[in-house]
Amino acid sequence: MPGAAPAVGIEITDPDPGWPRRYDELAGRIREALGWRVLPLEHVGSTSVPGLAAKPVIDIDLTVAGPEHERDYTPALEAIGFRLVIREPWRCGHRALVLEQPRCNLHVYGFDSPEPVRHRILRDWLRGNPGERERYAAAKRQAAAAANAAGEHVMPYNARKQKVIREIYHRAFAAAGLLED
Repeated sequence: MPGAAPAVGIEITDPDPGWPRRYDELAGRIREALGWRVLPLEHVGSTSVPGLAAKPVIDIDLTVAGPEHERDYTPALEAIGFRLVIREPWRCGHRALVLEQPRCNLHVYGFDSPEPVRHRILRDWLRGNPGERERYAAAKRQAAAAANAAGEHVMPYNARKQKVIREIYHRAFAAAGLLED
């Protein structure tokens, strides 16, 4: 989106037991703003996994009938402080909006997108597998340190974590019966 650029500096914090409460507050505001346009609304990402170090940003997946119909949801979300920053029609129609206080990334997908399902599988796998959670936390801290030392933004940070994330996804998908091991 014009004028939107990733910030430099990645902050990974110890787990905060207040993250679920922040999600609940945000979810209430989103549901109030959008009403029945909210299909599933899920707390995803690292702040949704108790005990996992994370960037202190609440990630939420919002499923709507059609993310390409931005006029159906964007004005109401902007009215409560969100700002549209990403439009990726080639990636399952993905849109992303951000909120500064409390910090939130709101990912918007259509009802037929596999992305929210992938996010929930990863979240639930990390919740149920402490060793995987610790492995992912270590990869995040290492990636953040390297990105910060190089003065990079979130995209190189994400790229540095990619190998570990793919390995974890593979095990989670295999355990769910979605892949053969």
